[in-house]
Amino acid sequence: MPKAPKGLLFDLDGTLLDTAHDLGNTLNYLLQAHGLEQKSYAEYSPFASHGAKGLLELGFNNIPEEEFTQLREEFLAHYAQNICIHTVLYEGVSEVIEYCQKHQIPWGIVTNKPGFLTTPLLTYFPVLASAQSVISADTLPQRKPHPQPLLFAAQQLQVEPNDIWYIGDAERDMQAANSANMFSVLATYGYIHTDDQIEQWHAQLHINKIVDILDYIK
Repeated sequence: MPKAPKGLLFDLDGTLLDTAHDLGNTLNYLLQAHGLEQKSYAEYSPFASHGAKGLLELGFNNIPEEEFTQLREEFLAHYAQNICIHTVLYEGVSEVIEYCQKHQIPWGIVTNKPGFLTTPLLTYFPVLASAQSVISADTLPQRKPHPQPLLFAAQQLQVEPNDIWYIGDAERDMQAANSANMFSVLATYGYIHTDDQIEQWHAQLHINKIVDILDYIK
């Protein structure tokens, strides 16, 4: 059994928020505009944690760099205008955050989503306003899988890294957590592709729904 955490850090997309529908709808908007076949939820959801780059690579095969830059700008502009049409909290998130508040466990968010998207998205979910640290892709020069964003968040929580659990749904999340000497928790309910070899990600704990972490914390 892991020792109880003194702080919690979470990834955003695929961990706290189910953003796949809005991200996928943006991809399909671009595909339609370029006369290409749209993707189903089953096709695009495993790539939602990989942001604009992963989704565009899914929809547009072998994009030349100059075209990718333009497509990415179009993607981000459309997504920013439609950022919370279908996005929802995962079931159990409110319960976990309320537990943290009740028991004075500091918590925060470390995401590879750019800040100009992260900040407005969070305003739609008041329960997330109690985050004591929010680190986006452009907060620091480094981003996950580099451990520095997690270490910086730990400083803001005023908790030692080895007393923090980091929960995420991607390999880079586990790499960052392990490199930061945090306890790594894989959210298997997130955006994981059937081909992903998650046993090679070296997560220290797997959870099938976010509320499961309370069984270990308690």
